[in-house]
Amino acid sequence: MTLAFVTGITGQDGGYLAERLLDEGLEVHGLVRAGDEAAAGELRARVPGAILHVGDLGDTDLLAGLIAEVQPDEIYNLAGISSVAYSWHEPILTAQLSGVAAAVVLEAAWRLQEQVGRPVRCVQASSSEIFGHAAHAPQDEATPVRPVSPYGAAKAYAHQMANVYRGRGLHVAACILFNHESPRRPLTFVTRKITSAAARIGLEGAGVITLGDLDVRRDWGWAPDYVDAMVRAARHSVADDYIVATGETHTVAEFAEVALRRVGLGDAWRDHVVIDPELMRPVETPTMVGDASKARRELGWEPSVRFAEIVGRMVDHDRELLQLGPQ
Repeated sequence: MTLAFVTGITGQDGGYLAERLLDEGLEVHGLVRAGDEAAAGELRARVPGAILHVGDLGDTDLLAGLIAEVQPDEIYNLAGISSVAYSWHEPILTAQLSGVAAAVVLEAAWRLQEQVGRPVRCVQASSSEIFGHAAHAPQDEATPVRPVSPYGAAKAYAHQMANVYRGRGLHVAACILFNHESPRRPLTFVTRKITSAAARIGLEGAGVITLGDLDVRRDWGWAPDYVDAMVRAARHSVADDYIVATGETHTVAEFAEVALRRVGLGDAWRDHVVIDPELMRPVETPTMVGDASKARRELGWEPSVRFAEIVGRMVDHDRELLQLGPQ
């Protein structure tokens, strides 16, 4: 039986990935952060077949030891600090968990490959934030890496380490993921903040969504599509870097508009959005859009859900939660 090891298994992508791999008949192991019992409980309810290991991503000996013990055929490194905004408050922690931990995973995978004499296929979940103020748009695999946030810098280190270990003979694909969403996105993210607030405004008929820069443009995709790209990259004959994106951009204002229109506010949506300068980031990457031609050509990958439907599905999910009430 093929074994997979997933860091960040309780996150948005990790949950979808675990479901996908279990459906394919793999034995799935995942790292769960100590003290994150709620997320672990939700995951067990959704994917009871996953084997969970409790530990701290910053515990390098434990992380390397788990990979040596489990001896996986596929490793997906999805864990780390997931918020750009949070990384400004905890830059050192971000470097440790989103950067150094990736190097630990890759070194352990390489050592395992040397020990067992078979390929260990790895995916490093990279990020469009590695490009920072990109030299051109859309961004592709050749775009210079020059991050402008602690999150982007940590991800850039991990991305470069993927290339280093690829040079050592490890099959490690770096999937440069642009923004991707789903109803499982935590409420701490601006996208889910928007859809949950829109659902409440639609139900109560009043309220506002408080946001920062409305003009920031992002390339938003559907999270299960991006998980599909990572699986394809892991199993492709050649390990490489792959942009995973839709090639379309929309502003935060557009995201809010689609969400509020979904709950029936029509042109009145503008009355329910206010700007708070305190929510502006110290440095912002204004436009991020990816060219996924290589992933389409080499992996046969295609995004399947368009922007308006992504927002709509998230709003509908949040409306259902409100209508169900406390569980």
